[in-house]
Amino acid sequence: MSSPAPSSSGPALPDKPKRKAPVAAIAAAAVVLLLLVGGGVWLANRGGDDAPAAAAGGGASSTGEYRSSVKIGVSDSALPYWETYTELAESELGVDVELVNFSDYSLPNPALSQSQVDLNQFQHIQYLANYNVTSGDDIEPVGATAVYPLPLYSTTVSDVAALPQGAVVAVPDDAINEARALLLLQSAGLVQLDGGGTAFSSVDDITSAKVEVTPISADQTARALQSGSAAAAVVNNNYATAAGLTADQVIVADDPAAPAAAPYVNIFAARAADVQDPTYLALAELWHDPRVQEVFAQDYSSAVVVDKSAEELQADLAKVEQDATAAA
Repeated sequence: MSSPAPSSSGPALPDKPKRKAPVAAIAAAAVVLLLLVGGGVWLANRGGDDAPAAAAGGGASSTGEYRSSVKIGVSDSALPYWETYTELAESELGVDVELVNFSDYSLPNPALSQSQVDLNQFQHIQYLANYNVTSGDDIEPVGATAVYPLPLYSTTVSDVAALPQGAVVAVPDDAINEARALLLLQSAGLVQLDGGGTAFSSVDDITSAKVEVTPISADQTARALQSGSAAAAVVNNNYATAAGLTADQVIVADDPAAPAAAPYVNIFAARAADVQDPTYLALAELWHDPRVQEVFAQDYSSAVVVDKSAEELQADLAKVEQDATAAA
């Protein structure tokens, strides 16, 4: 997902509740109204299938091919690549794109569900899966953007294989980042997870380990590494940048091409009724235009661009939603 505070090394995930939170949310959603995940605001049902497909945006353009205007909810609208993107949307597609910036990551999905925006682009598949399962919503991906690798840093060794037996490895303790960190450690041969692990694994799923995995607050992982209390630490990009950690200190990072990275592909998302809308699909594809990518790479140099079809992304989401339900 895009960041709470975008950095040059790529966005990090907003902290999510601990493991028990989705259970309570699912129970609440099953009994009463859908739960909006922030601000104490309750979200009623989306209005039914007969609601307008894109109430926030304009109707079909004069050519009849694309809508004349579209609102996209984002979290980093000030970054230069969006200026290039919106200019190309106007010149190439004839679509006036209005960016609606959200600083609170609990808001873009409910805003989309309520037709306050037509699309959003701020999250990865796992975040969306967790949102859909806990809120009872059915938002779907319509295009991919990038994966932001999650690195394992060390200030004492330069090779992950050199970590000694029993070395302390700090990982973020929020549900989403903890699972991803554990999958990274498994890929590096440091732990084994029950059943190979999922996007919702916890330290309780470790069946064997070469190292001692210690979950701590995500904003403390860099400090644990630099203080010497951990031999290695999985540190989100924004915290790594703030702590002055460098690429030379990365001893392993997850592979964005690996199947385990599928939940962490950032996406354009739309309401389920709109997944075949040609304007939305064209806008998701426009993000991959080389002119957009040239500027995007300057802001997010560590990001790995992913180009997957909407159908593939929707299948990935369905699998992660199954994992989320099973974990709960």
